[in-house]
Amino acid sequence: MKKLFTIIAVLVFAQNMSAQLFTKEKVQNLQNFDKPRFSWGYILGLNFYDFNFDYKADAFGNADIMHDESLGFSVGLLGNMRINDYLDLRLEPMVTFNTRNLTFDNPLFTSEFERTREVKSTYVHVPLLLKISTKRLNNFKPFIIGGISTSLNLSSNEDNPEDNNSGQFRMKTSTNYYEIGFGVDLYLFYFKFTPSIRGVFAMSDELVRDNDPNSLYTSTIDKMSTRGIFINFTFQ
Repeated sequence: MKKLFTIIAVLVFAQNMSAQLFTKEKVQNLQNFDKPRFSWGYILGLNFYDFNFDYKADAFGNADIMHDESLGFSVGLLGNMRINDYLDLRLEPMVTFNTRNLTFDNPLFTSEFERTREVKSTYVHVPLLLKISTKRLNNFKPFIIGGISTSLNLSSNEDNPEDNNSGQFRMKTSTNYYEIGFGVDLYLFYFKFTPSIRGVFAMSDELVRDNDPNSLYTSTIDKMSTRGIFINFTFQ
């Protein structure tokens, strides 16, 4: 009987909380915030970059490259153009910093210098995104977002004449991506705060191959492309 009473009490409490959060009318903060055609903000965030490798069909059995994703950070600006109450077009230029580590598990490599490569990346990342929002509910408004982006990797080493034989891992400087994610607008008393999560996927091969066509590092790779997750916090 006590268990039944406890379950009923929890259900009643949950129902009351749901009613307060989702149905009860509250005083709305920043009621006219989304009315202007253009608005601005800034972005702070975290990023997790990784690589996706596709290998050639005739690659030997130990072709796999181990890669460790790592945590980086991002800073940027926001330019938002309101289309209507549910659609916005957003430009979010940002700079992202990250470091990835690659391990080439080849029995011919006998030292740590030969097996490992540290890939430092500094991207100027510029996405153009369409934001699709729901109707505002009290002081929050969920949305999904997606679009395309381009980036310049300032640490790519693309024009470096030295390659992996000298310890230099090279990538292409320019890359295009598609992005998709979701988030929620939170209307606080003084400003709008927007946390969001977005997946980022490169659409092209980013690898600059070694000068030797039979290189133990790059000869087995058919395509190498970046994928990542952005956790952004936007302030407007």
